[in-house]
Order: sequence, then structure tokens, then C-alpha cells
Amino acid sequence: MRSLRKTVVFGILASAVLVLALMHTWPTRAYTTIEVWQRPGLLAERTLEDRLPEPDPQLSTIPFRVRDSVAGLLAHNGCVCESKGVNLPFFQILSSRVLARPLHTAFKPAELEEVKRRRDKEFKNLQKRLQTSADVLIIAEANNPLQYPTQGVEVRPLKTIIIPGLALQDLPKDRHSINLTATLGTLNVAAEVDGVQIRGDGEMCMSLSSAALTKLNRQLQFVTYTNTLFHPNTADTVHLETEGHQANFIIKIRHNVTPKLYNTGTEEEYNISALVTIATKTFLRYDKLQNLIDSVRKYYPTVTIVIADDSQNPRSISGPYIEHYIMPFGKGWFAGRNLAVSQVTTKYVLWVDDDFIFTSKTKVEKLVDVLERTTLDLVGGVVREVTGYTTSYRQTISTEPGEEDGDCLHLRRGFYHVLQGFPNCVVTDGVVNFFLARTDKVQQVGFDPRLNRVGHLEFFIDGLGSLHVGSCDDVVVSHASKIKFPWASQSESDKAYAKFRYPPASSDVSQSKFGLLYFKNRFQCLTRGD
Repeated sequence: MRSLRKTVVFGILASAVLVLALMHTWPTRAYTTIEVWQRPGLLAERTLEDRLPEPDPQLSTIPFRVRDSVAGLLAHNGCVCESKGVNLPFFQILSSRVLARPLHTAFKPAELEEVKRRRDKEFKNLQKRLQTSADVLIIAEANNPLQYPTQGVEVRPLKTIIIPGLALQDLPKDRHSINLTATLGTLNVAAEVDGVQIRGDGEMCMSLSSAALTKLNRQLQFVTYTNTLFHPNTADTVHLETEGHQANFIIKIRHNVTPKLYNTGTEEEYNISALVTIATKTFLRYDKLQNLIDSVRKYYPTVTIVIADDSQNPRSISGPYIEHYIMPFGKGWFAGRNLAVSQVTTKYVLWVDDDFIFTSKTKVEKLVDVLERTTLDLVGGVVREVTGYTTSYRQTISTEPGEEDGDCLHLRRGFYHVLQGFPNCVVTDGVVNFFLARTDKVQQVGFDPRLNRVGHLEFFIDGLGSLHVGSCDDVVVSHASKIKFPWASQSESDKAYAKFRYPPASSDVSQSKFGLLYFKNRFQCLTRGD
């Protein structure tokens, strides 16, 4: 009787846990809503006032009401590193949690100040390299008489262009004049119009005047700008003024982007061998690597496989369409990724782990189709475990501006929207370790070789703002079993691999990751959540 009672109680508890789990995993419309952090009205009003220009005496006395729903969307002048949710048993099943990690804890207190000093110095130097006049906010005030380009004017370094769109609207006066001033080049005219007086042509400051407005506007159609101070990527601010009115506009100075094009043949259908190279990094697990190669050859016999190997006693891996590169022992995970991708000469690179197995559902052509028909740079697939569980590891990544201590990095599971034309694909920021990408974009972002043991999402963090990422759930690769049976002995290579691959959470490896986020990326805090 007592045994029956225990069985009933256990069944009730198990059923309750199952119901709670189903409630948590049941499909929702989470991606059709936008979360707006509400703030007290006074704080929102003060934040809004901070973003207004210097108050106009005629306008400062006019009262206003703040729309909290809109003002709350404005970025605040400081991010807060705080966890959200309650750490109680089963609480995660009913409600999502956000875990926050202050990244400065990667350093000892005695060295933190010196690290912060060096980080600030590096950050300021980076800003100097990246920021130009094109980044400066310029307000086009009510200068009705002046017509000028507000965006899109570009010149090659040390070359000359005609400035488009210059004109002066009708003003009731006997003589019309307009002045232009540049700082990184000179101004001139490509042709002269009778009845227009020109002063300072060929110099940084030039004036044009005429009694006839039509003639002056005709002359303005021939005004040229010549860049005289060489810099391959900067911008000049040109000042434009007439009596009582002035404006500024930007001329970008930069070389045309040199294209990198790939000759993939003339076939009407996708020639996967000409379009795609498979890249992987291996360490000690030659049996799993061979299984991967065999499975690839079953479906793609002529696709090149590039292997980076940092095993201590590397074995020979040879065969048709295989490139095997030996690295120093234990050089690391991201260093191997860099080496493998650096040797890819095709338009796309397919990254796989060395313990993946291709199946009939690993249709690389589908991923190629997505990249060929969209502006995405990288698209991930799905990894299926032997248990049947699948993962796409879709992550959204965002940053929140902070102050002197750095910005905040926020990682959340999910995606933004479905990719038009591909109902099985979505747009996101980070994907699983099985993805097809444009080779030049991956090489541009690169893999930080300091992440020598554990790393993946850090690549997408570095690529935030330059990588356009998607994920499709109809392209699946299998994952070799990680199930360990008690009666099965573990090989020496497996033991050695596990020692490097799974360091303790408190080890220097984890601290090193946080340290890189803190210094290299200038983050003060990392939050993760659902």
C-alpha cells in the first residue's frame, strides 16, 4: 500500500513538471511584440531634455508633455549591469531569467585600474581612426534660399568632381552672391558664365556674384571640388553661405571599394564544388574527422575540404580534394578557424565541426540559394543530436551605450523576422557552429586567436554591424554521439581532448573570454537571457 502511495505521488509530481515544461516550450507569438522598458515620467522627461539643442529664448518657456511610450525608447546615458528574475527551483520554467556578468571581474583588483587606463587609450585611438567629419551631426536649419546636396557627394583622393545641386533661390535684391569654403581641397569652376564675377577660384574659399540670378545659378552648375590633402578615407565639410543664410554639406573622400569577384563557371544550376569549400578544425579526434570526410564524400565527392590541425602528433590526412594544414600543438580553436578560412578560394565557405556527419538532409545547395538571392552574409543550419534534439542556436546581439566604464552587451535567444521568400529561414545575429558564409566577409571579421579553447559567439559579436546573419531550419547536419556509457572505456585521445575542450568554469579560459570582452570590445557587462 505504501509503495502504491509513493508511486502515485511520484506520478503527480512528474506530471506537474511535464505540464510546466510544456507551458514554457509551447509556441508563442514572442516575436510579434516589442518590449519597451517603462521609466518614471520625470526621468523620461529629463532624458528627453538632455537631447534637445541649446534652448531658444523664444521657445524655452513653452511647456510640453512627454510621451512615455516614445521617450522610453531613447537610449539612456548609462547602462546598468543587473540580473532579472528570481533564482528559485522551477522558476525558469514559468518565467525567463536574465543573468548579468560584470566583465571587470576577469581582472584582479590590483591590475584593474591599469587595464582600464590602457583600454581607454586604445579606444580613443580607435575613435580617431574611424571618425571623420561625416560623423559630425549637422542640422540643416531653415536656409530657404540655399540649395545644396545633403548626402551622397563623393570624390576619389586627389581627384576632382562637379558639386551637384548647388543653387540660390530667388531673393529680392539687386545683386546676388554666394560663398563656398572647403578645408581639405580647393574650389573652382569647370566653365565660365558671362555676367558672373568669380573670386578665389582654385583656392579653399571662393565667391561668386551676379546681378542676374539665372546666370549665377548657371555658373553654380559648373563649380568643382578638388581634393588636395591625401587621405584614403575621410570627408570634407564645405561651408556655403549667402547674405543672412549659411549651410554645410559633406563630401566623402575615399577610394572606390575594390571588388572581389569569384568565377564560378557557366552552369545554370549551382556548381557546389566551384562555389563552396568546407572548412573544419580538428584536434586529436581523427576517428570522428574521418567519419565527417566519409559522409561529405557520399554527397559531395568533389568539394574541397580544408582541415586545420593542431594535434601534438598529427596524422597524415590525404585524399582527393583534401587540404591538411599542420599547426603548432594546441594553437587553438579560433587560430585554426583563421588558418582554414585563409586558404579558401571559393565564394563561400561552409564551416563544420570535425564531429559532424552529413546526411540526406544536409542540402548545402539550399544555403547557397539563400546567399545567392539575398543580401545575407552568413546563414546557419540546424545540428541534430543522436537523441533527436536539434539546435540552431539563434541569438540576437545588441549593445547599450554606457559611460566611462564601457558599454553593455546583451545576448538573447531568438530572431527578428522571417526571411522573405524563404519561409524556413529567419534573420538573427548568431547561429550554430554549422553555417555557410561569404568567404571575404568571414575573413574581414576574422577569429580572435586568443580564444584558443572555447569560443563561438565571440565571432558574431566582433561581426556585429558588418555581418548580416540568417538561420534556416530545413538544412540539417548530424552530430556524433556524445553519450558516454558507464561500461565503455574512454580512449586516451578522448581524455586528452576533453581536458582541453571542457575546462572548468572557474579556469583561466573563462576569465580570458571575459577579459577580451572587457578590454578589446570595451564592454563593462554581459547579460544573457531568453
